[in-house]
Amino acid sequence: MKVVLAGIIARHPFGGVTWCSLMYLLGLRELGHEVFYIEDTGECVYDPIDNARSLDPAYGTSYIHDALAPFGLGDRWAFVNYDGTYHGRSVEEVRRYCADADLFINLSGGSWFWRDEYSLIPHKVFIDSDPGFTQIAIAKAEPWYVEFFRGFDRLFTFGANIGNPVSPVPTGQFTWHRTWQPLMLSEWRTAVRPRDRFTSVLSWRMESFTDVDGNKDQEFIKYLELPARTSQMFELAINGPRDMLRQHGWNTVDAMKISRTPQEYRQFIQRSKAEFGVAKHTYVTNRTGWFSDRSECYLASGRPALVQDTGWTAHLPHGEGLLAFTTLEEAVAGIDCINGGYDQHARRAKEIAHEYFGAALVLSRLVEEACG
Repeated sequence: MKVVLAGIIARHPFGGVTWCSLMYLLGLRELGHEVFYIEDTGECVYDPIDNARSLDPAYGTSYIHDALAPFGLGDRWAFVNYDGTYHGRSVEEVRRYCADADLFINLSGGSWFWRDEYSLIPHKVFIDSDPGFTQIAIAKAEPWYVEFFRGFDRLFTFGANIGNPVSPVPTGQFTWHRTWQPLMLSEWRTAVRPRDRFTSVLSWRMESFTDVDGNKDQEFIKYLELPARTSQMFELAINGPRDMLRQHGWNTVDAMKISRTPQEYRQFIQRSKAEFGVAKHTYVTNRTGWFSDRSECYLASGRPALVQDTGWTAHLPHGEGLLAFTTLEEAVAGIDCINGGYDQHARRAKEIAHEYFGAALVLSRLVEEACG
């Protein structure tokens, strides 16, 4: 099968976002499919060197190549700039590949266009990585946005409760099917000795869905005093108010610095003792069932994850290796639990990653649902 994956590597040129697309590409290839990466959002790329959006796509296109080339995919991509120019493979080459492609996967809005070459692919799916935000935006959107989603044969979401009565998120005319971020487990094996720090990588507020709101800052503030309640050390790689967080006992580093490449992002996770993860307010208050691709990477690295419950506890095992919290007191208890039996929690973390998130498992199901 020939697959076209649309992603947002250049739009958000950081390790975590890159791994999301990479693991789809590598996982599908491992299953025997031929893969091609396209990015066609109509937006300018972000250049972290200048800390600004740039009309020149050079940083983004170089970043795509450097991310894909080590995996033998250095010639398997194209980037369409905001002005319609193609970089990487040419427009003619993209059209030829799409002409006999079998499946088009739009991951997180990797394309906002229905070009003929995409719409003629027999099977087309959208994968929503921002449950709640996406559905609320559709409910409030102009007609063109609704029509865009009508173009897909199947819609998938990382929100395990979307469309379930437990979540008030409106779905309207659309049906959303549950999926998880696939993991290339072999890429996350490690013999690195962790530091004695619970860590996370987070953005305080995001720039998309500004009319929906519901960001991580609204939830994190509830756990601001956590360092004062435990002797455990924390380190946040954060795009946000680092000075304020340090005043409350959180060690902080620049999220953009540790996420500059996929390798640096992976190293930060694997040098961690465990994850302490807070979710966006919209995920929590709407009980979306969202579970983080970042948390999956901690688990696959044999690092326990203590993460805020968004409703995911109805779908995944928890209590050993993967722990949930909804209050400050539960977060403190979770830290004590992990520290009290760390080796067993680390083993169980890796088992959960293999049982639920392996790329072969997740992508086989997705392809079957998309093309069956």
